[in-house]
Order: sequence, then C-alpha cells, then structure tokens
Amino acid sequence: MLSIEDLENIATQVRRDIIRMVNGAQSGHPGGSLGCADFLTALYFKIMKPDPFNFTADGAGEDIFILSNGHLSALWYSVLARYGYFDLKELSTFRKLHSRLQGHPATAEGLPGIRMSSGSLGQGLSVAIGAALAKKLNHDDHLVYCLLGDGELQEGQNWEALMFAAAHKTDNLIAIVDYNGKQIDGPVDKVLTLGNLKAKMEAFGWITLTMYGNNMPKVVETLKNAQKYVGIAQPVIILMTTQMGYGVDFMLDNHEWHGVFPSDEQTAVALSQLTETLGDY
Repeated sequence: MLSIEDLENIATQVRRDIIRMVNGAQSGHPGGSLGCADFLTALYFKIMKPDPFNFTADGAGEDIFILSNGHLSALWYSVLARYGYFDLKELSTFRKLHSRLQGHPATAEGLPGIRMSSGSLGQGLSVAIGAALAKKLNHDDHLVYCLLGDGELQEGQNWEALMFAAAHKTDNLIAIVDYNGKQIDGPVDKVLTLGNLKAKMEAFGWITLTMYGNNMPKVVETLKNAQKYVGIAQPVIILMTTQMGYGVDFMLDNHEWHGVFPSDEQTAVALSQLTETLGDY
C-alpha cells in the first residue's frame, strides 16, 4: 500500500520526466502537465489500480481514464510508463518521428493505456460518458474518470455532454476539471470567462466537489470521497484548482508555459528544484 509520501515521490519524479521530455523534444506543454502531476499520480497509483499487463481497448473489468485535454500527454506518458504500461526508456522518444509517444495521445500507434485519440478539445467527456454507459449495459461496476481543462470548457460540446450525462443518470462517471485559470492565450477569465462554474455544474445536475490539486493528501481524500457518490443517479465532477507549472518556480502560475519548452539552462534549473526520487529514464 503506497503512502502519501510514496505518491509525492512518484509525482516529483513524473515532473522530472515532463521537463526532460519536453526539453528533449523541443516542444510540448509543460505548464498544465506539471500542475496535474499530483492528481494523475494519485489516480493511477492509489485510486484506480488498473492492470497494465492485460490492457484492452474497451477496459472491461477495470476502471478507465480518459484524457480530454490531450496536450498534457507528457504527464500521461510518464505516469503510464512508471505504472508499467511500457518501458521507461521509451519516454526519450516523446514527439519524435515514428514514436508511439506523439504530441497528443493517439490510438493508431498502439500505445498501451491509450483508449482514444485526444487533444482536439471538447470531445473527451462525450467519450467518457459513452464508456460509462457501456459499463452499465455490460453490468461492469467499474468507474470511468475523465480529465478536462478549464479553457476546454469554452467548447460547446462539453455542455451538451454535461446535460446528457445528468439526464441519463450516468452515476459511474467522475469528471475532473483542471481549474488553473490559464490557457494558451492568457487568463481564462479574460479569454472567455466561465462564470460561477460550481453553480453551473450543479444546475446541470452534477454532484460537484472542489479540491486543491497540488496537495496529495487532499487529492486522495477528495477522489475517495467522490467514489461515495457512485450509484445515486447523478454524475460527479471535481473542480480541481491547480497551479500551472507547479514544482518549478519560474513556470508557476504563468500561462506562457502552457506550450513552450524550456531551454537547456532552464531545464537544469527546473531539475535542480525537483529531487530525483525514483531514477530518471
């Protein structure tokens, strides 16, 4: 059984992976990936416990995860590799020609752990709802988790999906919004404000929880709490406040690091702030 300290050590190593991968590729999206590292580490290593050695596309008989904001691919690839889906050394091929680790996750490359191509924003929640309803039809009592970005909620398809999930009592689905208030063009409130997001989600019929996503004990506690609402005829959504670039001081809360790679000098500074805990790939 992994402790909170164990999870924190994994998340720190994942952050090291992200920095090295994006620097090595000279492209990628470090900001949001760093901010969501605690959440995705907790989800895989503490909450879902999926089977990396018997991966199936339909995810029958296990909890599944959908990454809607697919530009956080460096984060997801690191977590998948460290959980055992594929060899850690493959992280060095991130965004390289013919690599299975493309800039946005894709199924064509046959990478274990990936069940949908994502990154064309606004689509992941719809897929997650379909997967959750399929589990109900198949009498599979496992859950579906889906991560979305806050800026992504400016895409209209999400709101149709939110209505649909509530109307169809999709109560085996837990959605999580990375609520860092930043997107590629600047603060979300200046690009297109989301208003009172909690009130909107509740009005759309979702059980709505909140948490600070850069505190591992709170992340684990809230995810476990969300599971308590499964099976009561309403979907669950967690508004997860995070800090873009968490763990690296010069990236922290700066939207300019949404999709910019660090130079070699900046990479060295970032890695000096992230203690190597499990060994680099």
